[in-house]
Amino acid sequence: MSRSAAFFDVDGTITREGLISELFRKMVKYELIDETKWQNEVKPAFTSWNRRVGDYDHYLQKMVDVYLDTVKNTDAFLVSYIARKVIEQNYDRVYTYTRDRLKWHRQQGHKVIAISGSPVELVREMAVKYKMDDFKATVYEIGEDGAYSGVIRPMWDSKSKRAAVLEMAEKYQLDLDACFAYGDTAGDFTMLGLVGKPFAINPTRELIRKIQDSDPLRGKISIIVERKDVTYQLDVNSLNLI
Repeated sequence: MSRSAAFFDVDGTITREGLISELFRKMVKYELIDETKWQNEVKPAFTSWNRRVGDYDHYLQKMVDVYLDTVKNTDAFLVSYIARKVIEQNYDRVYTYTRDRLKWHRQQGHKVIAISGSPVELVREMAVKYKMDDFKATVYEIGEDGAYSGVIRPMWDSKSKRAAVLEMAEKYQLDLDACFAYGDTAGDFTMLGLVGKPFAINPTRELIRKIQDSDPLRGKISIIVERKDVTYQLDVNSLNLI
């Protein structure tokens, strides 16, 4: 039995766009989210980020806040249905590099595990589409009445992702030095640092800075950038941010 696994962040690492963004748009379309909340609370943050004058994390937090407020007391079946539609329509909008790596890891007999900050309803569907062995994601807890309670167990921060990787390592008796990890944001930093073969995929500025400040990670990480029809690897030691 292989003691090696590949841990994949999903949004921005496998998929080109954030799955929660697609879920949010669908929920506006189905009138589960009031369009005025998009216009007044989320769209300004999105526009600022889209023009590259604002922060992506700020846009994401605005969206998560509205999403959490919306799903509270909403029937979980409705969100699961919409999540399934989102994945059916968007699961193949992925980066070529990570799509090929997913295939390669399966061929090697490695465990393939998603560790994602997106809602578990989305990540579960994505894991099925890409034949992953397991997954951990953000859980919006469901009450006894089948509706969301408003309690959230996040999986987008470094602390949560570290705990998730260690849990999976124990569950599958993995040798972390023989494992791979793929991520793109600062939330993936600890996950990347735990394995022997980490890859930063189109990393954010914050993640690059954290890598450059970490001697152990800087010495072993591969930075992969995919733009248009070209994929290339950068040397973190000679990388100068502008």
